[in-house]
This record gives sequence, C-alpha cells and structure tokens, in this order.
Amino acid sequence: MAQIQDVLLPDIGDTEGVRVIEVLVHEGDTVAVDQSLLVLESDKASMEVPSTVAGTVVEVKVTTGGSVSEAMVLVRIAADESAKPEPVEPAPPASEAAPPLAPGERGPGGEGPAPPPAPEPGDPTPEPAGLPPIDEAAFATSYASPAVRHFARELGVDLGRVKGSGRKGRISREDVREFVKQALSRGPGSATGGAGIGGFDWPQLPEIDFSKFGPIERRPLHRIRKLSAANLHRSWLHAPHVTQHEEADVTDLEAFRKSLAAEAEREGVKLTLLAFLVKALVTSLRAYPELNASLDGKGEELILKKYFHVGIAVDTPNGLIVPVVRDADQKGLKEIAREIQDLAGRARDGKLHPQDLQGAGFSITSLGGIGGTFFTPIINVPEVAILGVSRALTKPVWQDGHFVPRLLLPLSLSYDHRVVDGAMAARFIVHLSGALAEIRRLLL
Repeated sequence: MAQIQDVLLPDIGDTEGVRVIEVLVHEGDTVAVDQSLLVLESDKASMEVPSTVAGTVVEVKVTTGGSVSEAMVLVRIAADESAKPEPVEPAPPASEAAPPLAPGERGPGGEGPAPPPAPEPGDPTPEPAGLPPIDEAAFATSYASPAVRHFARELGVDLGRVKGSGRKGRISREDVREFVKQALSRGPGSATGGAGIGGFDWPQLPEIDFSKFGPIERRPLHRIRKLSAANLHRSWLHAPHVTQHEEADVTDLEAFRKSLAAEAEREGVKLTLLAFLVKALVTSLRAYPELNASLDGKGEELILKKYFHVGIAVDTPNGLIVPVVRDADQKGLKEIAREIQDLAGRARDGKLHPQDLQGAGFSITSLGGIGGTFFTPIINVPEVAILGVSRALTKPVWQDGHFVPRLLLPLSLSYDHRVVDGAMAARFIVHLSGALAEIRRLLL
C-alpha cells in the first residue's frame, strides 16, 4: 500500500496569509519530484511550490484565491515507492567542498558535478573563470524549487542571474548547469561583467562585409570618440534615465543679455545665454541639492556636494569634451562667460589639462547654436542629472486675454531615477525655468 505523504508550504519568508493564485494539479494526477503544484503570490514576488515526493495526488488542500501559511499542508500524495527522490545532502563546508567540473558531468552518487580529473604532468593550470557573487535578495525571490536552490548554492550560482526555461520562467537544474557552462566557456572574468553588466556578456554584433553592397571607406575612430563612447555606454547602462522637458520664457533675459553684450565685448568677453544658464542653475541646485550629488559605489549612500562645479559640453572636431567651470556660485556672469570661452577654445585646440575635465557635479549640453527642439541627453555618471538646451524660438503665448510673442527656450533634464523621482525633477526644472524668466532672481 502506497504511503500517504503531505507536501507542506516551505519557508518562503512570508509566514502568514500568502495568496494562492493558481493550483496546477488535481486529485488523481501523477506528479514527479520538483513538479510545480501551485503558484503563490507574496508582496515580493510570485513563486511556484514544487512537489517533494513523486506519486499520485490524493487530496488538494488549497484552492485558487485562498491563502496559506508556513508549514500548512498543501497537497497529500500517495508516494510512488519506485520513484523515491534522491536524498538532499547538506552542502559541505567550503573547505571540504569539491570544485565543480564541466556542467552535465555527474558525481559518483549522481548528486551533481563531479570533481575534475587531476591534470596531467606538464599541463598548464587553467585560470578559473569565476561566477558572479550571489545577490541574496534576487536569489530569495527567484522562481526555483528548494532542491534547485540547494543545487545552485552548491555551485555558487546566483539564481537571480539565471533565466528559467520552465513554466512562467521557473528555473530548473538544467538551467543552472547551462548558466555555469556558459560562464566557464566565456573565460576568466567574463561572468563578473567583463563585457556586459550585471554578470552577463552582451551579445556581440556580427561582423558584416559592407563592401559587398557597394563602395566603402574605413576611417579610424578618434581616441576621444572611443573614450566618449565607452563612458556614454557605461552611463546609459548603469543609470535608469528619465527626461523631463520644459520651455523657459527667456524674453526678458535675452533683452538684458543684449543690453550688456556690447560692454562685455569691449572687455573681450562674449556674453552668451550659457553664462546665464550656469548662474540660474546654481540657484536651482541650492534649492534641490539632490541633483548636485552622486551615489556611492555600493549604491547605499547619496553624496551631496557642497561645491558648484558645472560641466559644459563642448563640440570639438574630434568629439564631445566636457570641461568644468569650477565654483560657479562664487563668480559673476562675465567671469563665467570668460571661463566658458577659455575652456571651449582650449578644448577645440586640444590644450585642456586633466584637472579641467574633473569634478563636475552637474553638466549642461547645449545644441542651441545648431537647432532642434527637445532631446534626451545622457547623464555623465557619476553625476545624477544633466541639462540639455535647444534653440530658443519665438512663439505666441496667451497673456491677459491675447497672444503675445515670447522667446521660449527648450530645456531637457535627464535624471537618474535611482536618486531623483519625477516630482523632484519637475519641481527642479520649473524652478530653473522661473529663475531664467525672472532676471532679478539671478542677482539675489
């Protein structure tokens, strides 16, 4: 006579009132070890509960829409004596654990990868590829059975990085083996983010012979463009970008700028709108210091900067360079304009010093001299925001019952959503727009 065994709810972190969103088996169904019985949904994630025994379902104790608690009986199964599950041995201490071999090879008891054979004398010692460290939060919420979790821990595999091939993305032992196989085949360091992010390599672009379609020319990429490409790619991958747009009324500001232009020119200074932007930006960064900040390397603390160094993107023949106007809060409009003029000239001539490119807390990139309306600038990480500026246009604005021509400046604020939320970004750009619209704020 088959022995009746109860399948209990394992420890999943939430001990009370976990909702059942789907029951996958019925009375009379034959199930195997690790086969999913039901799907639960907690505050953190959905997960499938696997069977710990093989046999025939005698009774299902839960229903869809109900709730369960830790150690509660979920399903009763008449165990199949001919298909007893392999006993799960506790993982040996790290000092005693045998190193894993190539995936797919079995140890003497069939419990997992066997130790590698001893190398022949004279064989080179292979360099270990290594696996990414386990992220416990991602591991805990991954879709996998207890047996697969144990198996993954034996191999040092972070289940949060494994793509499951089962129903609803459930991770199987084979998925874990395949992950290890791919990590080993990529070679040393690749599994820890050598060519990608988060422990994965990005798929490589195929090599295409474009000459078969027509005439081509090969031109070496300038070193600055190569460096910029790497920095921009890294910034785009690490910071979740969101862009907030606004139009600032700079009619009065532009009239004021033109009234000072001749005087500044006699002093050898070209007083552009960019100098006013830097000055207005300082007032807004004072009001919202979170945008003049950086995350620490672990992403656990926000480093608020008490200085106001503003990066100014400069278009040069060899690519984009971002020199820094330092201590912008301590300088007047003409002094800022003179420094921008000097930095831009030296950037185009290739005469900038390393210190000219360091220390920015916030950056501005302006396309106003070229055209366009709005765009999405890429944050210069580790900064948490960047301001994009486009060409100002005169547009009709409804005021006091009739349309009047006003000069509107398109602003595009890209921000790191890990640090800045949408409400803060909107308030910041509205504050900045107000500072540009009201000249007197810049003089306070």
